[in-house]
Amino acid sequence: MDAAFFRAWLAEAGTVIESQRDHLTQLDAAIGDADHGINLARGFTAISVALDQAATPTPGSVLILAGSTLISKVGGASGPLYGMALRQAGKALGDAADAGLADLAACLEAALAGVQKLGAAREGEKTMVDALAPAVAALHKAISEGADAADALAAAAVAAAAGAQATISMQALKGRASYLGPRSVGHEDPGAASTAIIMGALSEVAQRQVT
Repeated sequence: MDAAFFRAWLAEAGTVIESQRDHLTQLDAAIGDADHGINLARGFTAISVALDQAATPTPGSVLILAGSTLISKVGGASGPLYGMALRQAGKALGDAADAGLADLAACLEAALAGVQKLGAAREGEKTMVDALAPAVAALHKAISEGADAADALAAAAVAAAAGAQATISMQALKGRASYLGPRSVGHEDPGAASTAIIMGALSEVAQRQVT
């Protein structure tokens, strides 16, 4: 997986986020600031512009630039959290020209660690961690069982989507949604939903490469 693969992933994620912008914002309206979809769509548009204007010859450089762009262009919690995730993922990949499946798993592990450090969130607290952590675990499991990239990333995407759905029954313990207490139960976490979208985009790009 070279730099073009990672640019394709971010482009696909941006396309799907734009198509789901209103849905994500509606999810956020129920338990947050009603700006998650708007902010993320703006952020991924800014990523596209930044990648068009800069040389990013390695997977790591693609992700670091994308993360830095989100941090500088997107307000609220999503910019810093997704920005941290992408920057940490990029740093984990280093200067290598290509990333193997194990490298990708390691960079997503680094992304998860970055999000957990910045947001001080654990699984079960109704955050993006509830989608990202099971995705990382599923990816590691698939790799250990000998799955190829397409199948392993499909498993990660399925786990992320299931994790996002599981947040509906949770009470929020972090962020603005936590102010609602028990009233946050019954609503899907918007950050978990967007994480599932981004993992789904990664799987989609991997599927295209093998078909």
